[in-house]
Amino acid sequence: MLSWDDQASPKPHTPQPQLQPTFGAPFAEAALNPALVTRDAPVDTTRRVNAADKRIINGHTDVNQLVPFKYKWAWDKYLAGCANHWMPQEINMQRDIELWKNPNGLTEDERRLVKRNLGFFVTADSLAANNIVLGTYRHITAPECRQYLLRQAFEEAIHTHAYQYIVESLGLDEAEIFNAYHEVESIRDKDEFLIPFIDVLTDPEFKTGTVETDQALLKSLIVFACIMEGLFFYVGFTQILALGRQNKMMGAAEQYQYILRDESMHCNFGIDLINTVKMENPHLWTPEFREEIKSLFLRAVELEYRYAEDTMPRGVLGLNATMFKGYLRFIANRRAQQIGLDPLFAQEENPFPWMSEMIDLKKERNFFETRVIEYQTGGALSWE
Repeated sequence: MLSWDDQASPKPHTPQPQLQPTFGAPFAEAALNPALVTRDAPVDTTRRVNAADKRIINGHTDVNQLVPFKYKWAWDKYLAGCANHWMPQEINMQRDIELWKNPNGLTEDERRLVKRNLGFFVTADSLAANNIVLGTYRHITAPECRQYLLRQAFEEAIHTHAYQYIVESLGLDEAEIFNAYHEVESIRDKDEFLIPFIDVLTDPEFKTGTVETDQALLKSLIVFACIMEGLFFYVGFTQILALGRQNKMMGAAEQYQYILRDESMHCNFGIDLINTVKMENPHLWTPEFREEIKSLFLRAVELEYRYAEDTMPRGVLGLNATMFKGYLRFIANRRAQQIGLDPLFAQEENPFPWMSEMIDLKKERNFFETRVIEYQTGGALSWE
């Protein structure tokens, strides 16, 4: 059973004690002094891998050897992700189609909300996938963490597929929705905030191994796990799930619920990754670096608040942009505390407590009873 990360203790999210690294003297010294790390040191391919020698970044063990495990939490999350597998076309969209085609089915504000919402998400998960595949993956040197990243990249593809499936089902203008990140200011501003952090890691010349580059990697991990997946997605999720709570756009809401479940796992994995990098490289977590991260959080909250104003300028579904400001502050405080920062805002309450139930599908329905298409078995596939 997955737990809802926003209901967790505000203490920083850290790996289990038994998983903490036990380095020999050279590794311990290098962790405190990055100058001792030889980035291009040859790997002894004849030596069997010792789990204690593994590192999240700047490791020198063979990345092709999955075991022995050191970061068992990463493997457990990979297995949980596989167990959560779903496909968009399994969800019946007929009621959504009928509602959308009915001139009186939704208000103009509700239709604007849906289109703006899809306009952000259809490219957001593509950005996340590109960041994983072209950037983060090649800089992570723990194979069990790489294994989860491969699963996460596939899930990002499923999410992009889900948004496309909704757009196609409703007969929306595909050019309008898919190009919204160029044409809608509130969406463009969020993406332009994220893209520099992708560009750093996808640069072929970028390599870790110095304080500057290791901090750049750590910053990117924080932006994508805590800000993009852990903050930027939450206004959109809340809006569509609120529609579902009013028996509107039920198919889309069901897909968003499965996406929320996946993204919660992505966020939790990213936080574990961040805290382990910090633990193995304490010299990176300087006061100056922490202040920079805080400023990124504050900027992100402001961008997401503007997006909330744009998508619901007059309020809709019993929600309004002002309510989301408190919600975003609540979420930002959680994310900051999970990576070891102090709360960014005065104590904030969650104005949408029902969101904490959405991660647990069993409270709503049996997922496997809602499928409309069965998987093909291996024997049913044609290989010609």
